[in-house]
Amino acid sequence: MPKTIKKDPKKKTKQKDVKKMDPKHSEKQKSKDLEVQLNVIQDKHIRLKAEFENFRRRKADEISRLLQFEGENAIKGFLPILDDLERMIHSSDASEESLKNGVSMVESKIQKYFESLSIKPFGEKGDAMDTDIHDAMLTQTNKEMDDNLILEVFEKGYTYRDKVVRHAKVIVNKK
Repeated sequence: MPKTIKKDPKKKTKQKDVKKMDPKHSEKQKSKDLEVQLNVIQDKHIRLKAEFENFRRRKADEISRLLQFEGENAIKGFLPILDDLERMIHSSDASEESLKNGVSMVESKIQKYFESLSIKPFGEKGDAMDTDIHDAMLTQTNKEMDDNLILEVFEKGYTYRDKVVRHAKVIVNKK
């Protein structure tokens, strides 16, 4: 009778052990791992590139806005001077005609300069009150005029390239 060879239970070869020992399997696994890592890195690269493009676009828009309104502080400095000139013209007597003419010339030069810079005044007597561009300093009642109309202007408002630089200070009619 032939002898049966007993297999050692410790030396059982399993399918998994064969795969681990198989060099082709480990190379395939390494290849898959590397592909996953490559995909992750490519995804991070694309996201970083998009984030940088968004940052660059935001900064370009910010710089454009700054350059567009660069003269705003200079304009704000001129406005009180212009207001004083207007007050002088309106309060001067007829006997001071030469002074009034001189001041009027200065005012008209400043107004022309402002027009060349796209600076436009607003806020006239009789205009409708708009809370976005007018500051109501007082309310009064005038039965001859409609409700929410400007009765008097303390200071004109000004826009620079469609941006309000200063709100008009006005007295508004309330019935």
